[in-house]
Amino acid sequence: MRIGIIPNTSKENIVQVVSSFSSLLRKYGFEHQLSDSFLEIKEKLPPEILEINFLPLDELFKQSDLVVSIGGDGTMLTTAHVAINYSTPIMGLNIGKLGFLAEYDLEGIESLLQDLRNNDYLIEERIVLEADCLRCVDKKMFSINDVVIDKGGWPKMVEITIRVDENYVTTFSADGLILATPTGSTGYSLSTGGPVIDPKSDVIALSPISPHTLNMRPIVLASSQKIYINVKSQHSAVYINCDGQRVHSTPPPLDIVIYKSDKKVRLLRTKSINYFKILREKLSWGLDIRRNPIL
Repeated sequence: MRIGIIPNTSKENIVQVVSSFSSLLRKYGFEHQLSDSFLEIKEKLPPEILEINFLPLDELFKQSDLVVSIGGDGTMLTTAHVAINYSTPIMGLNIGKLGFLAEYDLEGIESLLQDLRNNDYLIEERIVLEADCLRCVDKKMFSINDVVIDKGGWPKMVEITIRVDENYVTTFSADGLILATPTGSTGYSLSTGGPVIDPKSDVIALSPISPHTLNMRPIVLASSQKIYINVKSQHSAVYINCDGQRVHSTPPPLDIVIYKSDKKVRLLRTKSINYFKILREKLSWGLDIRRNPIL
């Protein structure tokens, strides 16, 4: 197996982490190569790292059997956005804060490499959202976690109308709306009261942001459905945010169609990683404080 590595050069200890990871890859007999973005800090790299092959992202994905993102969940999302154009699976090594999407930590690297060497892993395919917006500069957008429509800096709410396929759903006033994949259900959507969705599910969750009504609740739709959204605002712009990284704006009224893309993200997961264990350990999900008191 040939492994490509995409490090987040903004992390303070990234050179040390990549050096250690590279040493372990050699120990376990894995060929590996680095993203040429790592050369941004070339003056900090030790000689043994500079001897490794550096490739642009396009070639890194084409010439790797697995691409490892080293950073946090944000780094993993950036990597995933590139990965949707390739069949190469990805995985995340977390040196950030939560590390929910970048599931693997430094302490478990050797166990991970043993599983890879023994072919003791599986590939999960995660759905990607695609959005069409005729009045936006980027008329087609992609998202792995979520598409967020919000009012931006305008202090007043916007009016949102939702239609699903040919059916009118509702019109309501709110600060915005989150459309999340199962992968993204534990992100921004969760903080607004949206449901936790098993990543193997084939659905899309819609969660309103601060709706001005007592009876507007999140709803889960089949991913085969197309979602038509109209947003009216008195402000000069409405904002569309994809994965918290790519922000687009357009003058109102906004008309956007969101649906499941033909593109997919392929995540490599070892059998030792359990989604519900991650929920319990990293989000304290389902833990009863009466039985598990916080010391």
